Amino acid sequence: MPTSVHFYRDILGFELVTNAEPHGKDEFGWCLLKRSDGSEFMLNTAYDYGERPAAPDPARVAAHGDTCIYLGCPDVDAAYQYLLDNGLTVDAPKVAWYGMKQLYLKDPDGFGICFQWGA
Repeated sequence: MPTSVHFYRDILGFELVTNAEPHGKDEFGWCLLKRSDGSEFMLNTAYDYGERPAAPDPARVAAHGDTCIYLGCPDVDAAYQYLLDNGLTVDAPKVAWYGMKQLYLKDPDGFGICFQWGA
């Protein structure tokens, strides 16, 4: 959870609204995050306390590849530059065949994120 909270809050700029009882800095079972436009989403740990394996299960992580969170982003190019400036390695935005300018990246757990807006 601390790695994901850092990514979404400190890099992508989401606000941590509320969370389960903390067991350390940014260490809790779930949290609610919010963007300035009012959209919200929740992160939840895959394992209960004391049950997390020393290393991620490769099969489980591989299954994350078919999940993507799509976020409206009026200035995809500025988001791209922001991510580069904050040390992320991402491919440049592209316009999809259906007219959406899209910027794809992965979060620390391998879930897809797409910032998009009509081109």
